[in-house]
Amino acid sequence: MATLEIKDLHVSVATDDGAKEILKGVDLTVRAGETHAIMGPNGSGKSTLSYAVAGHPKYEVTSGSVTLDGDDVLAMSVDERARAGLFLAMQYPVEVPGVSMSNFLRTAATAVRGEAPKLRTWVKEVKAAMTELEIDPAFAERSVNEGFSGGEKKRHEILQLALLSPKIAILDETDSGLDVDALRVVSDGVNRFKASGETGVLLITHYTRILRHITPDFVHVFAGGRIVESGGSELANVLESEGYVKYTGSQEAAGV
Repeated sequence: MATLEIKDLHVSVATDDGAKEILKGVDLTVRAGETHAIMGPNGSGKSTLSYAVAGHPKYEVTSGSVTLDGDDVLAMSVDERARAGLFLAMQYPVEVPGVSMSNFLRTAATAVRGEAPKLRTWVKEVKAAMTELEIDPAFAERSVNEGFSGGEKKRHEILQLALLSPKIAILDETDSGLDVDALRVVSDGVNRFKASGETGVLLITHYTRILRHITPDFVHVFAGGRIVESGGSELANVLESEGYVKYTGSQEAAGV
């Protein structure tokens, strides 16, 4: 059973005025079979958490620990974290001109699995996953995310999730910019992924609409760089009606 354990995590970023602390002591444990939703206002540190765990060089971990099945994640390079079983679906997926989706996916699968998947089996696997996510097969030969709409980019993030089968998936505002139909397709893809019960999901979002499709086991409220309250899925309904003003003291942050 995979376990991602974050203890007293402090993270800073460099600014013109010096280092600024964004995360101020985050404690969180995500186990296989669990879905955790992190909700909070803009600037609370939600995305910083995802990028710090994934190893983005912009974010400096000043203290605390992150382990995956007891192994020190912070001592790993970015690619080592991916091979160990961490996956990050980014809020703004990047474009990679000149690299086709098919080559990118097979290269990633080879790195994670330790050997290249057999071509005939792999083609069937990719086609099946693309069909489930309602992705046009022609996209396989297009450059990674180049010219894709926001919804198309998000579907391809979930395609990677399905094919790489990580231990822990961190989904950073996967619902951002999705219309109703794309939200349904992406949510169904996440639900298929987590149905095995062998993986954990950390879902970062502003809004409750995706939680109507993906039911979390735990909801955590992020404010001021730390988790300030945790509860079950019912907590999301409270946030929908009351917003975050209780945690921030700001009327501007009241809207969920």
